[in-house]
Amino acid sequence: GLELSHCVGTNSLGPAGPWRSGGPCKMKRVRTVFKPEQLERLEQEFLKQQYMVGTERVDLAATLHLTETQVKVWFQNRRIKWRKQSMEQKAAKLSQFGVIQPASADSTDSKDREEDTVDVEL
Repeated sequence: GLELSHCVGTNSLGPAGPWRSGGPCKMKRVRTVFKPEQLERLEQEFLKQQYMVGTERVDLAATLHLTETQVKVWFQNRRIKWRKQSMEQKAAKLSQFGVIQPASADSTDSKDREEDTVDVEL
């Protein structure tokens, strides 16, 4: 279920969703806090494969005592972090060789924009 952390603001910004009421008080989901053992296992799995789908995700979620959605969102967020780190490493290498990157190099493709960081607790 949803847990209220507090009411935010008095006006509704955007459509109502599973985390917002239709009224003036928005409900906010509580951020998932992963145990170190869970994070270690998630990172191990990410090193093997960056996309966890189907029964693999269900099995991993059950093993870690998490919901499938929590595992899915963790992998989405981890891919975003990995792409950002890769871009920063590439930029650092280019700057070592005196190559100046154009300003648009920091822009992301449409898939990255769709995969914004999301914290979900079910």
